[in-house]
Amino acid sequence: MSNFSSHDPEPTPNEPAPATHIMLQRRFAPYFWTQISGAANDNLFKFAVTIMLTYHLSVSWLPPEMAGVVINGMFIIPFLLLSAVSGQMSDKFEKARFMRWIKTAEIVIMVVAAFGLIYQQVYVLLLCVLLMGIHSTVFGPVKFAYLPQVFHGTTLVSGNGWVEMGTFVAILLGNMAGGFLAGIEGVGYYYVAASCVVIAIAGRFFSGMVPPTRISSPELELDWNPVGGTIANLKYAFHDLHVFKSILLISWMWFFGAVYLNIFPVFAKEILRGDEQVATLLLGVFSIGVGFGSVLCGWIGKKGLNVLKLVPIGAAGMTVFSIGLYFSTDHLHSSHLLTLHEFVTLPSNWKLIAGLFLLSMSAGLYSVPLYVLIQQKTPKTHSARVIAANNIMNAIFLVASSVITGLLIAYSTIPLIVLFLGIANAIFVILVMRSDHSYITEMREPME
Repeated sequence: MSNFSSHDPEPTPNEPAPATHIMLQRRFAPYFWTQISGAANDNLFKFAVTIMLTYHLSVSWLPPEMAGVVINGMFIIPFLLLSAVSGQMSDKFEKARFMRWIKTAEIVIMVVAAFGLIYQQVYVLLLCVLLMGIHSTVFGPVKFAYLPQVFHGTTLVSGNGWVEMGTFVAILLGNMAGGFLAGIEGVGYYYVAASCVVIAIAGRFFSGMVPPTRISSPELELDWNPVGGTIANLKYAFHDLHVFKSILLISWMWFFGAVYLNIFPVFAKEILRGDEQVATLLLGVFSIGVGFGSVLCGWIGKKGLNVLKLVPIGAAGMTVFSIGLYFSTDHLHSSHLLTLHEFVTLPSNWKLIAGLFLLSMSAGLYSVPLYVLIQQKTPKTHSARVIAANNIMNAIFLVASSVITGLLIAYSTIPLIVLFLGIANAIFVILVMRSDHSYITEMREPME
């Protein structure tokens, strides 16, 4: 890590960013690796447990087709209850030190999870899914509140683009590793257990190199009442209508993406007739696409173009390619579960893969500018609490996603769910953006 510049100045909005590439700056690189190690661990662990309960371990009270929905739902519950106080803690405490506390807790959780994986204790594993949800809830506000303290203007766009790209590449690598390792007969869950602990230790190591920042609100009194704190955070975030609408649009993107993440295992098994590795491929393509779209957004911002104009473009792509994915499943029939090699050797499947990539790339273009708009319009003294309000709304949408996906799986078909999602996306985005002309005007104005 000796290439990091240890004395990167904090720029003002009128100052150019340092010449050092963003990934070599100490104010960004350790934070970046801390963030993606956590995202990788979340998804490696969750997807390995999902694969275990979908393919390998029968549990009478949990049907295999519902495993992904239940696991993702349990992971999201803490965001509803703890986001408010998490945002307060991120504003009250020094952010680098707070990251280190969170990453130390992750090591403890993963040691317990290793026991559950090795001995295949379902209740222990579900408890650890819940604990990792708490870990991510607490880390979420500090993750996004840190960036506007060290970056401004187009560099802030670039930083958000790299974070989004890194997050979804971490999702890709975590899911691929979880699916691959869980599929190794006999010893797979030993490898999963060891990987989770090692990644948690790596995250703690990187967090130790994050430079300190100014404390946003040291005098803040923590409100441990989840209801009162949540209401207070939401009221503040909704005070600015543009911030409120951006939060709604971001939350919808997480709803949209969560439906796909929830249905990929059963989509691969029942519709594409593919094995565990095919399910992993779908997750990988989706993650790469979002990451590519996020970095592309950062590149566009560096060129001085208004990235807010990418929001409706990305939303249109999410609808068009989701509907296209529905029509790509008409011809798929197989009497046995296809291996990954068999699946990719069928030329017709490449159309489906390309459509999924373009769909997720559109989601990356859609989401990054919205995060930047929130960061730019929120005072730094309240940034973590506004991000916490965003996380609360995200959680509400994600819980709704799990419930609705479960109902749709029970009473509909996977292709129809994909079609419904594409149409619902167009309706939601149009309603939110059309209801306020000044918000559309904001989209046309260049970012600061």
